[in-house]
Amino acid sequence: MISVFIVDDHPVVVEGIRSLLINEEGIFWAGHALNAASCISYFEKITVDVILMDINLPDKSGIELCAEIKKNKPSIQILALSTLNQPSYIRKMIENGASGYILKNADKEELLIAIKDVAAGKTHLCLEALEVVKHIYNCETGKPILTRREKEILILIAEGLTNAEMAEKLFVSQWTIDSHRKSIMTKLNTKNTAMLIKYAIENGLV
Repeated sequence: MISVFIVDDHPVVVEGIRSLLINEEGIFWAGHALNAASCISYFEKITVDVILMDINLPDKSGIELCAEIKKNKPSIQILALSTLNQPSYIRKMIENGASGYILKNADKEELLIAIKDVAAGKTHLCLEALEVVKHIYNCETGKPILTRREKEILILIAEGLTNAEMAEKLFVSQWTIDSHRKSIMTKLNTKNTAMLIKYAIENGLV
């Protein structure tokens, strides 16, 4: 059973998605919040598997809220659900810990697939988000472009260090390491550490 929570400031959107999911097998509707403050308050004592998160909220951007939730509740998977398809928003949500990004014009089937994917620890990106990811690749070689920090972390992953060990070595938080790890896996289209290391070795990234 996947517990799902939504934060969106439009009651009609909340009710519409609730009606889609409330009787769906394998999905438990955990509730909703109409703003970031209510969402943060809710998760002081309770947790869920997946949060469907809008970006435009009245009191704080979904990008900021995403980072805060992932810092305090790293086990929660966040799926951005927005009308915004601009590359900057998609990139920032992923960089701040979102495991997926889909648009509000998605149908029920895509929504359910996205929820199940992120709940299973996978990344789910809509076509528009995938286009953004494509721009991260080197046009001449076709290989992903990693930042200096991502290359550094990739090497440490290949050496077998845990998130905690990498955080201590690089003087950053474990959440920061986890965020970079997700970004690397998204760019390299890998689903786990073994696939990540295999790809990196085969493509000369480490």
